[in-house]
Formats: sequence, C-alpha cells, structure tokens
Amino acid sequence: MDNDEMILSPRGLRDATSNLLRLAVSGRIADLRPMPAVPIGDAPGRAVYRYRPPEGVVPAGPPVLFVPPPGVPARCYDLRRGCSLAEHVVRAGRRSYLLDPGTTGCDDDPDLGVRRWLGDVLPEVIRTVSRDAGGQPVQLVGWCLGGILALLAAADDPGLPIASVAAVAAPVDATAARLVPPPANRAGMDRYVLRPGTILTHLDNADFLAQIEAVDHFRHMMIAYPGHAVQRIYRSILDGGALLRGGVRIGGRTVDLGRIGVPVLAVAGRGDGFAPVPAVRPLLALLGGAPQVRFEIASGGHLGVLTGREARSTTWRHLDRWLDEGIVRHGIRAQRAAVPG
Repeated sequence: MDNDEMILSPRGLRDATSNLLRLAVSGRIADLRPMPAVPIGDAPGRAVYRYRPPEGVVPAGPPVLFVPPPGVPARCYDLRRGCSLAEHVVRAGRRSYLLDPGTTGCDDDPDLGVRRWLGDVLPEVIRTVSRDAGGQPVQLVGWCLGGILALLAAADDPGLPIASVAAVAAPVDATAARLVPPPANRAGMDRYVLRPGTILTHLDNADFLAQIEAVDHFRHMMIAYPGHAVQRIYRSILDGGALLRGGVRIGGRTVDLGRIGVPVLAVAGRGDGFAPVPAVRPLLALLGGAPQVRFEIASGGHLGVLTGREARSTTWRHLDRWLDEGIVRHGIRAQRAAVPG
C-alpha cells in the first residue's frame, strides 16, 4: 500500500472519522434490514412473498418474480438497503415477489432436485403469483442457476403464465463455466472483501464499506445451505453440454431451450469467474423459438453483476428497460384493492 493512498483530504478525513464512529457505536455501516414483504404461499421449499410497496406507490404492470438459485439464500436479491435489486424494483412501482425455497431447496439426488423444481416448485409459484396479481403473466428474474431453472420451466411448460425471463449470470456452456456452485466459491465475491489494506484505503467511503459488510453477511448466511447438493444439480444440468445439444433429460423427457416462446434477456458479468461471458453467450443461439432475445454484458463478478455497486448503473438499467417493455406488451393493470398488503 502506498503512503499516498492513506492521505485523506479534509472532507475525506471527516468522512473516515464519521464511519469509524458509526462502526464503534453500532458495529456496522450497512443497513441490512430486509425489504418488508408478506407471505402469499408457504409450502415447504417454495415459500412466496409479495413485497410491500412504499407508502403512496400503487404497483402496476405484470408482476416480477425473483428466482434464486437452489442452495443460495434468497437475500441475494436484497443484499442491503441502497444496493438491493428488490428495493430498486419495488420502489419503481412494480408488483414484486420473491421465491424463497430456504435450505430445503435442494435434494441429494440431483435429478430429483431438478424434477421437483420444474414439476412442482416453479410452476406452482408462478401460478400463485399470477393469481395474486389478477391473472397477469409473470416476469421471471433469475440469477445463476435460478436463471437456468426459470428458462427450463418456460421451455418445459409453454402453458405457464410467463411474460418473459431475465437470466443474470446464468451459464449454459459447461466448457466455459467453472462448475463449482456459489456456496463453494463464496458466490463469486470480490476479492477485496478479504483485503484489510483495501478497506483501510476506503475508510472515507461509506458505500464501499457497507457493500463489504453486506457481502460478508451474505457469505455467512450461506453456511447453512447444502453446497454439495447444489453442486450436483449444477453438474446434472450442465455436464456433457446437453443444453447445447438439443436439451437436457429431466424426468424421462427432454427439455429444449429452443421451445421457449417468451422474450428473454440474458446478462453476463464482465468479471464473472463462475459464469464468464463465453458460458452465457450461447443462449443467443439456443433460444430459437423466443420472439425476442437480448444479450447484455455488465460490470461485476458473479454476485456483483446482480447486486454490486456498479450493477445499479448497468445491470439494473438493462432490467428496468426490459421490465418497462413488458408493461408495453401486457398493459398497465394496477394492484387490486381487494388484495391486502
């Protein structure tokens, strides 16, 4: 570390002092409160929550459903206030929902786990959200394996009320992906989390420090999740390149992404070591039946491309435009007065 990096301006010194005082008094800088939500379905392994909108905001348009990867805390979409994708989408006036499978979202048998997600978890949750939103089709937003499973669900059952799929950091090419699931590689977290020297040089940056706290909190949450089981699910879908060769065998049938009949947005992280750009880009060729396919490259690693500090001006803007186009396609239907919450 250069000495010059430790020299702060008068304003920087005030900010650093303020941050140190906050840490001394409360022990943290990040606001880790989850966004308020109410349950609308609590079946084991597929709990569903509807986010409460801020006072004075009436949600409208097709509902948005966040689909986390099995074996990863659903808080990936709600990392911290000010850098929470869920908060961003809810405050934009979108009717927003979260699937939370909890620690039971995986099975030791990978084939059984995938069959359960495609035959029970996702179809039932999608229908539940659509009913709660007055019958509107659902806009799926999936990260990592959650994005792959959202795509497979749309391909497996074209009759599901799905408006579109946005898949963030969702690898389909095993030869280009690193087949170690997020719980084993700390969700692709930025290396600076483990660099005290880097933290010292950013003592005057509350947003930077808050992000480190939030990522570290998320990493500790993952300890309770079955990493070995989700790793087998990844391999059962991606190993052998089945998705690239006409589809993956699930429950005795072949699920081919070419059957997807809804618009798809794919976002890859420029610095993603788990799902690098070459592992995500083949989606462009696989989605031959989709009426629209858009591919974007954004800043960040595996977790950062979803909810990093730079994602606010990259990935989130791509998603905003995508969801706005969904409103144009499906119309604006305000929240029904009879629905509580």
